[in-house]
Amino acid sequence: MASGMGLEPYRGRQLAGWIYRKGATSFEAMTDLPKELRERLSQQFAITPLRIQETRRDADGTTKYLFELPDAELIEAVWLPHRDWETICVSTQVGCPIGCAFCASGKDFVRSLTAGEIIGQVLLLRREVSPNVVFMGIGEPLLNRKQLFQALEVLNREVGIGARNLTVSTVGITRGIRELADLGMELNLAISLHAPDDKIRRQLIRAALPPIRDVLKAAEQFFQKTGRRISFEYVLLSGVNDLPEQAESLARLLKACEFKLHLNLIPYNEAVAEFKRPAPERVKEFQQRLKERGINATVRKERGRDIQAACGQLRRRRAASKPSLKVELPPGNSAGGPEKCSQ
Repeated sequence: MASGMGLEPYRGRQLAGWIYRKGATSFEAMTDLPKELRERLSQQFAITPLRIQETRRDADGTTKYLFELPDAELIEAVWLPHRDWETICVSTQVGCPIGCAFCASGKDFVRSLTAGEIIGQVLLLRREVSPNVVFMGIGEPLLNRKQLFQALEVLNREVGIGARNLTVSTVGITRGIRELADLGMELNLAISLHAPDDKIRRQLIRAALPPIRDVLKAAEQFFQKTGRRISFEYVLLSGVNDLPEQAESLARLLKACEFKLHLNLIPYNEAVAEFKRPAPERVKEFQQRLKERGINATVRKERGRDIQAACGQLRRRRAASKPSLKVELPPGNSAGGPEKCSQ
């Protein structure tokens, strides 16, 4: 914005400070800028906050937000409080083109988000200076790389969120994983595996994806460049990918990896009727088999099941046009991303 208008670099830093750190929603509020400059900025640009349509809060404090974008499309983000930190889960697309059979987000795809729309979710929801931000909401982040990478840079350099507090999740876009490693940031990578072999994976993930061996190779390259441990996500679906022999196959697959890794087991949050979550004893047995074979596996603590916190559930329910709800913003937050700066 500043360079495009021929302004001095320090003006750009002032603008970034107002938008990303102070939460300004208008140029008029930027009182250390000359009045003439504020008027010029107002004529040429707009700071467009995302509009909260609905919130749902669980007993543990987990809060899901339904955002309306300037074109009236809907996305979701989730705020998760912990004892000593907070996590914000954000979306990168409106709908998802991957089409995982068990995911409510994969039922339609509209468009990718701009960097400003991605950043705006974080600015609205954060309470702490440097929250954990996970790109695990609606969409496949690495199919929106240009805007994602711009958002990562702004969140790190301008908003002040440490790179180690940023986690990008992917279903296994190998080119994207390599390009993410090339950013030179100590980011975290999470790979949604969901199956111990390509046959089951193709049944669950409908998009044409590279074989698991290629995904693991890209993960190894990411580890070599960043030194960051890789997380694997595995949604447990009753009778589909939670059998004892599948645990053993998964253990062999991950045991062969020559990089640090961790496996998150996620009992299914029932968003699609044809799939069911395994019984607790089946989940425990699956985890135990992995541990006995040397795999560091934990069962992810369930959050927000009572508020439709699984990706896409609330958006699908609300997409059938209902009147907007007036909702108060989280304390101390008011701004979205600069609309024209993020194109």
